[in-house]
Amino acid sequence: MYLKSTLLLLVLIILNSCSSTKTNNIIVVNAKKRDFKTYKTKGLLVGATLNHYELKTEKEDKFLENFKYLTPANAAKQSRIHPKPNSWDWDEIDDFIDFANKNELVLRLHGPISPQASKWAKTDRRTAKELEQNLIEFTTAFAKRFNNEPSVVWMDVVNETILANGDWFGPKPGTDKWENPWLKMGLDENGYPLYILKAFEIATEHATKVKLVYNQNSGLDNVLWDKLKKTVLYLRSKGYRVDGIGWQAHLMLGAKRKDFVDNTEETMKKLANLIDWAHANNLAFHITELDYLVKTPFKKNTEAELLIQSRVYKAITDVLIEKSKTGEVTLNLWDVGERYKKGTGTFHSIYNEKMNPTPAYNVINNILN
Repeated sequence: MYLKSTLLLLVLIILNSCSSTKTNNIIVVNAKKRDFKTYKTKGLLVGATLNHYELKTEKEDKFLENFKYLTPANAAKQSRIHPKPNSWDWDEIDDFIDFANKNELVLRLHGPISPQASKWAKTDRRTAKELEQNLIEFTTAFAKRFNNEPSVVWMDVVNETILANGDWFGPKPGTDKWENPWLKMGLDENGYPLYILKAFEIATEHATKVKLVYNQNSGLDNVLWDKLKKTVLYLRSKGYRVDGIGWQAHLMLGAKRKDFVDNTEETMKKLANLIDWAHANNLAFHITELDYLVKTPFKKNTEAELLIQSRVYKAITDVLIEKSKTGEVTLNLWDVGERYKKGTGTFHSIYNEKMNPTPAYNVINNILN
């Protein structure tokens, strides 16, 4: 009897240690994914982004007042975690995992193979072989580390792959420009980027419990989204899993004013059609980075612009709520407050610089409550 009790105790200790053991590249967690469906309101899951430096600040407080769905802004990217050979740093994303579990949040990890790459990756002399090795190391370690983490429900596998004109987004000279160095890895025999195929191959193999998202920026240009649709179907034809598509929705940046302000109704039809295509192909639809840019020349008209932002947010969320009846739809606000970028302008969310609600807050709050 004593021997049996001792063996049982040892088994329990081993199982308990497995539920929280961390290695350099893997978190082993014996738990199911957190159920995000309980956090939906009006059929829609709504969340927001925090930067690591915003933890333990008023922005964190505002986030927790409103949301249970979080996207860490930059902490999960290749440039942060594995910027070059033999260099690893998981500290910031691990802080977010702890934050999520403490507050029972669900996460979409924004750590795609994308233009948000390290300077090492962007260096002009970097070879295709070197880039492939870094991609394999990062994506494999990332998928294994978070596959069993209860808070991690989605992960962006690739991001910003196609330009508005339908061309593949590629590298540029130097390391200080917005560019996509991964295209250096080349195209397959059918003209699809090898980095996209490799990233989804690895994620399919190792992130078996995480929903895989193909994220994309810019507006709703048909030539861009037609190419993305073909790419998603091609990935699936190769046996790779794609569970959802994401649209960033940086309004007045890649998403043009003439479409979203001047021709809102027509553009909302395009958005609805895109979501219909996603759901018809068993794909979730995610708005991943919604904000509204007031460009520097318009700064004096900020008050009027915030009213326009509210109107456009209402139009977008009306579509999302309606389409949530036919499949999975999520909305993520990029930041909860203001974000200034020199030479561009101020990106607005639902709180102003003094953390007071803006008109767009009322649109989001009406969904949450």
